[in-house]
Amino acid sequence: MEFNIEKIVSDIDFLSNELVDIGNGIMLTNKEITILDKYNINYAQCGTLKEILLKIEEVFCDECGESLDDLDDISISIAERDYYENTNK
Repeated sequence: MEFNIEKIVSDIDFLSNELVDIGNGIMLTNKEITILDKYNINYAQCGTLKEILLKIEEVFCDECGESLDDLDDISISIAERDYYENTNK
């Protein structure tokens, strides 16, 4: 089986996973920012990733029964980043 490496690389969306400093030392990917904006989560007023996760939880509570897979996916990635950035090893 042959692969077209140039095609595979050209199909990768590097920009959506690029980390952006949103202030207060918080880094989010472009994809996370887009999804947070979609749900009107004001991440710019948060001082920590934990605060962003709390705002995401509020949306989950408000939207009970709704399919929020995209928001769930980014909450997992933000929680993982928070763990690795803020846990003493």
